[in-house]
Amino acid sequence: MAELNDIRETVRERYAAAATKTAPSDAGCCQPIRLTASAATRDVFGGELYDDASREGVPDSALDASLGCGVPTAVADLREGETVLDLGSGAGADVLISAGRVGPSGKVIGLDMTDEMLALARANATAAGVENVEFVKGYLEAMPLVDASIDVVISNCVINLSGDKPAVIREAARVLRPGGRFAVSDVIADPDMDRATRADMAAWTGCIAGALTEAEFRGALSSAGFEEIEIQPTHRVHQHASAAIIRARKPDASACCAPNALGKCCEPPAKDECCGAHAAGEAPSTCGCTH
Repeated sequence: MAELNDIRETVRERYAAAATKTAPSDAGCCQPIRLTASAATRDVFGGELYDDASREGVPDSALDASLGCGVPTAVADLREGETVLDLGSGAGADVLISAGRVGPSGKVIGLDMTDEMLALARANATAAGVENVEFVKGYLEAMPLVDASIDVVISNCVINLSGDKPAVIREAARVLRPGGRFAVSDVIADPDMDRATRADMAAWTGCIAGALTEAEFRGALSSAGFEEIEIQPTHRVHQHASAAIIRARKPDASACCAPNALGKCCEPPAKDECCGAHAAGEAPSTCGCTH
């Protein structure tokens, strides 16, 4: 817990500084990205950064403080009326973009632990005249949201900043509704990333040292119960790491044991919610479904 708190404080200080325009210039891969993609990345899946169309209606102050490595809203396939959660929402750029896509009948929640970023995001939402948004203070490892309340989880180069990334992914699975989607931009470490880079605390806020490898990210998603996992690198951000679009889906109810079968079979914990374990009178055990 002490190490997790140390990482949080390191990240919080860097992003608080960014919110107040005092961030140092060596922000690594998570420097402001208000640039369109180069010709080398324009045709790569998820490689385009914020273009003129996606920036429409979003205040410059939200985009200027955007510290990401991609545009998750470009591949999240957001739909009218959906509820979206943006992890580590920062100045609110992706929240405001998402709000336009889900429309007045939808809602977008931005979750961030940094007071300065939350204040900036709320001011940006007010300036943009966007009302179907909410900004909530909290940690990614313990999201202050009820179970099965979200249709889509997005984030932009944030999960790698957590000191307990599997916990973040488990929390994302918990808050998603059955059939809900996970669509994030993040940094994927090369398998041969050297120990010195991984150990460098300063690099946590540059999105490098905290990155999982592709195999580690896939494993964490699978362990949390996600299916249809896709990890597509988009562009290099470091000698030892690439940005990537990562997508997955939480199983819907049809992927679970029928309620009347729960008393006869075992279910992994990730399926407890969508299976409605209470229907069997007791929670199923964890040895894996056998029918």
